[in-house]
Amino acid sequence: MVGAERETIWPRRLHQVAGGDAGGDLERWRVVGRDVVVFPEVVAVAEALLDPAMADLVWVDSGSGRPRALAADGLFCRRLGERLGRTWLGPLAATDHGGPLLAWMGSVIRLRRGAAGPPGYDNDSWWLRQEHQPTAMAGQLRVLGKEKKAPGSGTMWRAAVPAEQRMLITSTIDSAEEQLLQLHGVQTGPTADVARRLLRGLGHSAVLIENVWKRTAVAAVNGGVPLEEVARWVDKPVTVLREMLTAGGQEDSG
Repeated sequence: MVGAERETIWPRRLHQVAGGDAGGDLERWRVVGRDVVVFPEVVAVAEALLDPAMADLVWVDSGSGRPRALAADGLFCRRLGERLGRTWLGPLAATDHGGPLLAWMGSVIRLRRGAAGPPGYDNDSWWLRQEHQPTAMAGQLRVLGKEKKAPGSGTMWRAAVPAEQRMLITSTIDSAEEQLLQLHGVQTGPTADVARRLLRGLGHSAVLIENVWKRTAVAAVNGGVPLEEVARWVDKPVTVLREMLTAGGQEDSG
């Protein structure tokens, strides 16, 4: 559910499933109604990924026989967003480095190039890492029941922070980690080339890290943790943190 902040169809559909308004029982309905709410898009994505023409677009975006980095405005991601009626999805999916869609694209590219997958991966296009596999409804309900025990900052993280926000935080951390791992071993070659690669990579990582701590701060405040506590943890004045979180409408965006 990466991109939940820009999703408008699923929230409306969830309230319809709940009889018009999920009301104060929203978290339970998000668990119970998840499969039926996302099912049309699951089918649409599966249909798109089974279309050989879409795999061809991935291959073109990768540079075919002349490898290049996948662009945020690539043909495949743009077309996928069009097929799902969500034009914002393409650029978002292309930069979700820890996400399952980019893993699928990577397997398509590796298979066409005849290359082996990285350690811990499989070249099966439909193979999913465990963290990308949906949690069973029964398990989610058990967790929800156990964790909703105290108000405010006494709530548990998984109960207070929506699944979509948790996934965004995890995905951004994965992206920053992958970006930093790519910088290992680049200190070979002309000084200008090494410095350029390091500085650009570190700059991108810094943006990702700032993004994830802002998302985490928003999630904590929205989950009932006093802003003063969060400000102390990030070592910033309360007024400065409030301005940072409200700039662009981040606070209470969940």
